[in-house]
Amino acid sequence: MTGWYVDDRCTDCDVARQFAPDLIARVNGRSEVIRQPETEAELRILHTAAFACPTRSIRHTEDRLDPSLDPFPLALDDDLFHCGHNSRQTAAANSYLLRRPGGNLMIDTPRWSAELADRYERLGPVAHVLLTHRDHVAHGRQYADRFGAKLWIHEGDLAHAPDADVVVRGLDPVEVVPGVVVHPLPGHTEGSVLFLADDKYCFTGDSFYWSRTTGDLEVAEAVTWYDIRVLAESLARTAPLIRFEYVLPGHGDRKRLSADEMAARMSGLVARTALLEPRPVDFTATRW
Repeated sequence: MTGWYVDDRCTDCDVARQFAPDLIARVNGRSEVIRQPETEAELRILHTAAFACPTRSIRHTEDRLDPSLDPFPLALDDDLFHCGHNSRQTAAANSYLLRRPGGNLMIDTPRWSAELADRYERLGPVAHVLLTHRDHVAHGRQYADRFGAKLWIHEGDLAHAPDADVVVRGLDPVEVVPGVVVHPLPGHTEGSVLFLADDKYCFTGDSFYWSRTTGDLEVAEAVTWYDIRVLAESLARTAPLIRFEYVLPGHGDRKRLSADEMAARMSGLVARTALLEPRPVDFTATRW
């Protein structure tokens, strides 16, 4: 199973490393295949990373990717799926599909494709497309129109999705559907939000994530478009209102812990973020 490599289109987005950390690592500011797959299971893992990669940079010297090994939508839990097929137009953001009795939810979006839309819709009708913030809006209208779904955005980022169907206003939590609440969380952008489902799943957009480097929840302090001090205030206000087990970010790793452990980690994140000061944007400084 030799011949796998990462081509020079890699943007160091970390997506492939999230799926295949034992096979792909960061080397000199970009992803590299550090070990060739040795088993069928590892070959499947490498294909998972390849079909998520927004630049399709994971390649083989002789063979094309095997479409039968495209696992997306990929089950992460009973009713939770990773959409895969991350888009360059959403800064390579992860997106998710959550099955609900009254209609499924898509949180942020993969790259647009009618074939992919058909694939996601086989899990059931999608009733709402939920955008976490302005960086991830690129395909929201296309998916919402394809599904006949409502498109959500916060007013702080409305200029980037002016045709949204539902506009969240202010700082108060709002129920999306029973069991799912949107919490405004300005800081990364003015209109950033998180979506909390069943006190279990926390879709954080780019507000915070699980870092493999630090083994903890972190904020992307080096890539904050609005104000890190506002994000600190948002986290302090919101942390006491939420409980969850699974952090599901747009960028950075996913992680599942007990609700009590996550609450303790959130308390630590609030305290650490309160000490941060604004700094210039530096994409190379994020601790994935």
